[in-house]
Amino acid sequence: MPRIHFLDVTNRDGVQTARTGLSKFGKTMVNFYLAKLGVAQSEIGFPFLFHEVPYVKAQVALAEAGAFGRLRLSGWCRGVAGDVEKALPLGLRHYNLSISTSDYMIQNKFKGRLDRAAIIREMSAAVAVAKAGGAETIGVNAEDGSRTDAGFLLEFALAAKEAGADRVRYCDTIGGDTPGRIRERFAALAAATGMPIETHCHNDLGMAVANSVSGALGDLEAGQDAWINTCVNGIGERSGNADLLSTILAFRHGFGLEAEIGDALDLSWARRFTLWAGYAFGQAMPYNQVGVGANAFAHESGIHADGALKDHGNYELYDESTLGPFPDDWHARRGRVVLTGEYGGKAGFRHVMDGLGIEVKEEELTFELVQLCNAMTGRPLTDDELRLIAAHPRELCLLFPGHL
Repeated sequence: MPRIHFLDVTNRDGVQTARTGLSKFGKTMVNFYLAKLGVAQSEIGFPFLFHEVPYVKAQVALAEAGAFGRLRLSGWCRGVAGDVEKALPLGLRHYNLSISTSDYMIQNKFKGRLDRAAIIREMSAAVAVAKAGGAETIGVNAEDGSRTDAGFLLEFALAAKEAGADRVRYCDTIGGDTPGRIRERFAALAAATGMPIETHCHNDLGMAVANSVSGALGDLEAGQDAWINTCVNGIGERSGNADLLSTILAFRHGFGLEAEIGDALDLSWARRFTLWAGYAFGQAMPYNQVGVGANAFAHESGIHADGALKDHGNYELYDESTLGPFPDDWHARRGRVVLTGEYGGKAGFRHVMDGLGIEVKEEELTFELVQLCNAMTGRPLTDDELRLIAAHPRELCLLFPGHL
């Protein structure tokens, strides 16, 4: 039976969001939380960019050390051979290679530099390089897929499959698709190619989650696994991407959705991840954020309050306890508190680590990493961040070339 899988793109599409940003250590924590949540794959960034190299090396080392459990790490490259050649030495084994496919972008983005035949040639060459370099899985991205006509989209997908790709990512790049349309297109394309078609939906019409669910159902209808792109808290360019938690909850609790999630998800990490992300990105959580907003399980009106007091199921679709506890981090304590960070000393460092019950095996190295990571993020480190630093100091040193 075909299944649903989640491929989170917070560390690629999410960090591209205008007026926001995330440190390389912050991106590391995204991978940590995705692994704890049980997500199948994280698109960790751009391995062909010079400033991503230390970060990518650190992620590969952390994965090899077991810090990310079964989470697969993948890199995003443009659909050109040169990007892939730069990325391969870093050790990633999963890739998504992207190129625009719509006539609109061919005319108004490429400006005559590429036509349809050239797009297929470029993409096929990039896939061949990745395959020859030992890539275990390759997704090919049809940027602006929702504005690409069905005939060329099929030609593009079949060429990708022949070159060695495992999936085709259908990108609703400008967020204009609708649930009925995207389900039909996914079902037809998945059936014609015999490959999973991966959802990548933007939220310009407020339908990114609905479109992701519908596209995935089209995959399942065609007998193919579905791969859904998400971002934590729905961040992403312009109005954002499909929200990770909302999409998971839709498949778990949406009426009439006969779909099986193929990942062993642990939603008890949901609140810790989403609230950490709001803190790390500097974006306050909306009161009505699905599952984790301050009002997600709040009741005031008389009828609702009365019903919820009798049985919360009267007015709640799912049990809030399944989303795990709210964080109660050391750095957020009120009143007298001693912290550890960029300018802290050994006494404060030992006090915090002992207070959290964190075993520190390499004290000097861990202490220096706490200072470096605090300087990188520009904010107090959370309990989970301190735990990761203490558990894997040598791997995290790769974030800071020449330090170890």
